[in-house]
Amino acid sequence: MRIPGLDLLRTLAIVWVMLFHSYLVGGLGDHLAGAEWYGWMGVDLFFVLSGFLIGTQVLRPIAAGGALDLCDFYRRRAFRILPVFFVVLALYALWPAWRETPGMQPLWQFSTFTFNLLFDQQENYAFSHAWSLCVEEHFYLLFPFAALWMLRKPSAARFGVLCGAIVFGGMALRAWLWLHYYQPAVARDDEPSGLMFLRYIYYPTYSRLDGLLAGVALAACAVFRPTWLARVHRFGNLVLLLGLALLATSIALFTRRLGFVATVMGYPLLSLALVAIVAAASGGTSWLARVHVPGAGWLAGISYSMYLSHKGIFHLVEGAWANRLQQHGLVLFAVYVVATVAGGASLHGFVERPFLRWRDRGTRRRTQVRREADVLG
Repeated sequence: MRIPGLDLLRTLAIVWVMLFHSYLVGGLGDHLAGAEWYGWMGVDLFFVLSGFLIGTQVLRPIAAGGALDLCDFYRRRAFRILPVFFVVLALYALWPAWRETPGMQPLWQFSTFTFNLLFDQQENYAFSHAWSLCVEEHFYLLFPFAALWMLRKPSAARFGVLCGAIVFGGMALRAWLWLHYYQPAVARDDEPSGLMFLRYIYYPTYSRLDGLLAGVALAACAVFRPTWLARVHRFGNLVLLLGLALLATSIALFTRRLGFVATVMGYPLLSLALVAIVAAASGGTSWLARVHVPGAGWLAGISYSMYLSHKGIFHLVEGAWANRLQQHGLVLFAVYVVATVAGGASLHGFVERPFLRWRDRGTRRRTQVRREADVLG
């Protein structure tokens, strides 16, 4: 699904994440410290976008009375996700200079997408941003079956109850984890409290479902209640303003990012803000849905490759250029930007796109075979 407003949001998300990870190469300075500090929210924006786009793909054929082709769904996801991921994983495994930190968790945790559940050594931080891909993979694996189960007897009330259970259950779980793991680590001061926060609260799939759920809820609205979404689109700018106001509230709440209130309530609030922004961008009259930013679609297209490779490229550039350009901060920042975009574009062009074309050729062949079979049958 290519919608200009969503492409722009995807571009903003990857830029936001890279600004956050600029701390690896010395940060952006005091004048951009806010963008750097809150850049992790770009991952939550990716979650909302993914929930909306994948949710629409899964729900639409079922709502139309057809069957969900699970084999085709997983084949398309595998061609989209795995080739670039394993290329970048090979770089991390075989080229130590690529790693942003010397240590790295065991490779099998990455190849099985269990890193986000098993991360336990603070010094093994290389390729740590793969945690969000693990969450996505778990979502791809389970959501189609959950959708089929829910739609055996479609009910808006049941869906609402399930969404409420996931949201409030997640809040209760994060509260318990904060009280039983993070707070004791802070009190004892005998183990890294930041590691405990990442290990038990921030990385695991079971405590980071809010964004994906918000996106799925928007997808369900688009598929089963299109008049509701049309009404949102008619008042798109108001919805966008509401989303931005909620985002500002979330940012204020996350000034103490590891605090109890932010941990428990912050992620649902942030997801609500971001889903309002995504809804406004998905069509209609809002400024975000109508604005055209040159290059945004292209950057959105290579955003996945950029996300996987940007930390490694940061580290390479730092080793090659940081000392030479230490007195020229803007020039050095420009080098980081150009190198990251070039690296992401190269991965997209030489790995991602060929596999996507191969996937699409296979889809066309299977569709043609089915049509011929229908004619002969």
